[in-house]
Amino acid sequence: MRFYTTCPPSTAYDAQSYPARVSQVARWSEAAGAEGALIYTDNSLVDPWTVAQMMLMETKRFIPMIATQPVYMPPFSVAKRIASLALLTGRKVALNMVAGGFPRDLQALGDDTAHDDRYARLEEYCHIVQAMLRGETVTLSSRFFRVDNLRLMPEMPRALLPEIFLSSSSPAGRETAASLDATPVSYPSPPGERPEDPEQRPTRVIRIGLIARDTADEAWGLAGQRFPKDPRGSMMHRMATATSDSQWHRQLTETGARLAQSERSTYWLHPFQTYKTFCPYLVGTHAEVAEALADYREQGVDGLILDVPATRDDLVHSARAIALASDALIH
Repeated sequence: MRFYTTCPPSTAYDAQSYPARVSQVARWSEAAGAEGALIYTDNSLVDPWTVAQMMLMETKRFIPMIATQPVYMPPFSVAKRIASLALLTGRKVALNMVAGGFPRDLQALGDDTAHDDRYARLEEYCHIVQAMLRGETVTLSSRFFRVDNLRLMPEMPRALLPEIFLSSSSPAGRETAASLDATPVSYPSPPGERPEDPEQRPTRVIRIGLIARDTADEAWGLAGQRFPKDPRGSMMHRMATATSDSQWHRQLTETGARLAQSERSTYWLHPFQTYKTFCPYLVGTHAEVAEALADYREQGVDGLILDVPATRDDLVHSARAIALASDALIH
């Protein structure tokens, strides 16, 4: 199973320490066998393209997965940046296409586009970017974009064309991913479940956090230290749930409400429910985490986007559990 990590958000660090942390996580991730790292974008964060360039400079094979939102940048600018990085570094990037965002961020930008319409806009946006990267001259007059004989220079080497990832928790997201031949991303239900609703089934790539250690006591002790009980965080999660129209957010919230979880259920939503992160976690021994991952693999999952690593050990142990899951499937 291939995996990406996630770059730390700039809001968690000061200006002096953040660049060093980005470089550190990039080197850790590459050493652990990650293909690359997801770089978030929203109104409060530093420019993800600048962060991506830093990560490219600190690594040899690493692929930054850059979150890209149509409201922030026209399609020509995205294609130009991809081609420029390819020319200057000989390296490729990946794109994590973002249709929406935090409601207040969108409001501040004057974007009141409805949920499904945001995916329609994203589809047109990506088609323009993809066509330019293939060397095509693009003419389009549509609801969201208008370009006339638009062509990209410098030309993009075919070997460095980016893989596109796209959240596919809603019908609109799945349809858009299929139209773009993008890699769909979702947030999984507990391992062992086989949801009848297609919206609840995992896609090829899933967002997940891992805390795996030699013993369950060690793993859960670390999980409790890293994500303690937090009434204020729980309140912020409830407020976000009330205002968000994201399908994946609603699905995870509903999953947490129906689970009567014990303290040691491998599938753990506490970090999500206390507004500390935006994905489920798997917690336990290497074997327990590997068993859960192997179950997802049997459902068609072949890739992971892991949560932000807190330490280098996190990645070492995560890579061990992923390797155990892959080995179990082979044998």
